[in-house]
Amino acid sequence: MKSNQRKRKTVDPCEGCGLHRRLCLCSLIPSIDLKTRLTLIIHSKELKRTTNTGRLALAALKNSEMIVRGAIDSREGTNLSHTLLPGHRPLLLYPGDDAIELNADMIGMLPIQLLVPDGNWRQASKVGSRHPELADVQRIKISKPNLSKNHLREEHMLAGMSTLEAIARAIGIIESPTAETQLLDLYREKLERTLRGRGQFAELFDDPSRK
Repeated sequence: MKSNQRKRKTVDPCEGCGLHRRLCLCSLIPSIDLKTRLTLIIHSKELKRTTNTGRLALAALKNSEMIVRGAIDSREGTNLSHTLLPGHRPLLLYPGDDAIELNADMIGMLPIQLLVPDGNWRQASKVGSRHPELADVQRIKISKPNLSKNHLREEHMLAGMSTLEAIARAIGIIESPTAETQLLDLYREKLERTLRGRGQFAELFDDPSRK
């Protein structure tokens, strides 16, 4: 049975972190400089969602960029071939059946360009089919079970996680476990403050994902 309750929207959200301004965490965002290049391919509708975490990754990672797709009134950015950087090995963190598990053996001499679709499951899953220019880019996945009790959004898969969590896990394998920890700490701060704003109590210290 579907709930008749409408989802509450954050009132007066911070443009940086999406939280209510009294819960803003922008001052806690780390500044991380890596060889790995993050290219966040975000759906235009996702830009308005205060639970978005991809933009926190952009704020934390110096070597990063955002590409917007899915805008109805514009075709700008629909061809992503120009986003592929020379001298980098592109990897697409993509929720598809042909994706292979990311592991350290995949990392070679070239720096990695990590392309990450950002949106809901339906929006992200269409990146592969709607952008044939990325057909030759290796699809990767992280299928480690997500044991967290608390989520910003409802997860429909055992390995489901936020964009920021997925980026953190990938960065930890590709380049820097330290950066992974920093990004995961940022995500947990976002989660805890979001739940606090909803009037919920986040039992994060009992959360298996923190161990």
